[in-house]
Amino acid sequence: MLPQICFFVSVAFSFIAWGIVTTRYIWPELRFRRRDEGLRPLLILHSFRFIGLAFLVPGVVSPDLPSAFARSAAYGDVIAATLALLSLLWLSRGAGLVIAWVFNLWGSADLLNAFYQANHAGLLAGQLGATYFIPTIAVPLLLITHGLAFRILLQHQNEFAMRESRHPA
Repeated sequence: MLPQICFFVSVAFSFIAWGIVTTRYIWPELRFRRRDEGLRPLLILHSFRFIGLAFLVPGVVSPDLPSAFARSAAYGDVIAATLALLSLLWLSRGAGLVIAWVFNLWGSADLLNAFYQANHAGLLAGQLGATYFIPTIAVPLLLITHGLAFRILLQHQNEFAMRESRHPA
């Protein structure tokens, strides 16, 4: 099988597997929690996005890895990890939710941009070296959990608005 096909099949299987895990185990645990408690484990997971810095480490990736992709992916991940940690730090206060929104928008866009940049640069799966497992294992989980975070943020926002309309101050 061609390396690019192996790569895309791996990404597809990862989305399916993480989708099953999320549907069966993660979402049932998070869906009835308070907003901050539902977001906390997702933010902790995303605080590990510093692993994207591996795209900048010679010997871990091929010297042929397009530098535009590597820099964009690495620094985008570090910013996402920093935003996740800041949100965790401030989550019990109002600013934490604002930062959670910023994190979730940035982090989602960063992952989608990495796919775009990889395609635009003509990245070959073998150029990823040891980082091959970031887009094939971690990125699908991260995208799915961004979806959960949006759902938690929006769901609780709607619940709060409905409560306020029934019981105005």
